[in-house]
Amino acid sequence: MTDRLALRAAVPVAVPDEEPGPAWVTTRALGRTVLLTGLLLVLGVALGRVDLVLFAAPFAVGAAIGLRRMPRTVPEVTIDSDDEHVVEGGRVGAALTVTNPDVVGYDLVVVRTRTSRWLDLETADRPFGITVRSDGWAAVELSGYALRWGRHDVGPAAARAAACGGLLACRPVVTPALDVRVYPETEPFAAVEAMPAAAGLVGNHRSRRPGEGGELAGVRPFMPGDRLRRIDWRVSLRTRDLHVAATLSDRDAEVLLLLDVLGEAGTSGGVRGNASVLDTTVRGAAAIAEHYLKRGDRVSLQEYGAAARRLRPATGRRQYLTVLEWLLDVRADAPDQSTHEHVLGALHVSSDALVMVLTPLVDPRSADLLAQLTQSGRYTVAVDTLPAGAGPQRSPWTPLAARLWRIERENVLGRLREHGVPVVAWAGAGSLDLVLRDVARLASAPRGR
Repeated sequence: MTDRLALRAAVPVAVPDEEPGPAWVTTRALGRTVLLTGLLLVLGVALGRVDLVLFAAPFAVGAAIGLRRMPRTVPEVTIDSDDEHVVEGGRVGAALTVTNPDVVGYDLVVVRTRTSRWLDLETADRPFGITVRSDGWAAVELSGYALRWGRHDVGPAAARAAACGGLLACRPVVTPALDVRVYPETEPFAAVEAMPAAAGLVGNHRSRRPGEGGELAGVRPFMPGDRLRRIDWRVSLRTRDLHVAATLSDRDAEVLLLLDVLGEAGTSGGVRGNASVLDTTVRGAAAIAEHYLKRGDRVSLQEYGAAARRLRPATGRRQYLTVLEWLLDVRADAPDQSTHEHVLGALHVSSDALVMVLTPLVDPRSADLLAQLTQSGRYTVAVDTLPAGAGPQRSPWTPLAARLWRIERENVLGRLREHGVPVVAWAGAGSLDLVLRDVARLASAPRGR
């Protein structure tokens, strides 16, 4: 980390490849003192002037008194943070602590730390001068706000102490950076429509299979094994035979969130600014996962890119925390990075899962993936994550070329809808209700073979 984030000359970074030298070295102040004392003594002896010798005596005595007790150990620098769960826009608190394990106090300690640009800390990225007594410690508070999701560094930090009246200084002491995890802000999301395929054993979704549940499926004759509380007495008295109320079972469903990371578009301004494709993708995935996990469904995540990371389906709060940790490592593929063509077998898509593909539809391979999922019979919903006014980055787009690119992209969206791929722009709560309703209707319709 010290090679990647170099500190300024005020607190230089120690090079790990060099052989370690003495912990304490002389300063220019000591050099000037020795030079001035020696020069005055030489001139006094050469010229026979006692006043020059007497004038050099305070410098020699002061240096001797200052060096009578020399420090043996260097200061210890640590970075601590009490914030374990930080959300975008929340406060971040860290402390830079300098400890003096020696019996000699430090006259001055200059400390400096680097921080990520997505951590707006008030007192970071500037040198601080503090004094640390013998066998004591001092701390510099670093407080501010987290501007964007991800794993951000507080540090590395370096310190350089001066002792013996500024005649000695220690070599820079560098401590590694502290990793601060900032979780994405979950936008309000809710979907009231039924899932297209509820195939689990228990859950909150109405299925098409008979069983114990709250949805009435009809009235049928009594059979051995039926519960007495299910008897419909009105129908039984009218027909003179026992009849029971049949219900549909409540089951859980599997939701696969497929994140398109083939490319990035737009400029990220943090939680207070504009959102890029990755910002919309990560925040939307966190909101959708939170909604369905609260309903007891199984949620899994997978990247569509070179890394092809995958998170296995599970339920509960533990899975939600795992999803948030998994989303912190989402990165877009480099433009020159070759991505192999994915197949459905590599994507691990269940036949009964609802596949929500969060994609900006910038790369042609994204449209091919959606078409392939739909043709294979998966319940697929495409969530458009391209911000308004954004286009592909790192390309010399002129206004006319950008307009042509958008027209071509609208044609791709139209062809996807013609082939039965629902595409809807991400807009938070309620934005997917109409699409999920249509998908549920298609799932309940009979299928031909």
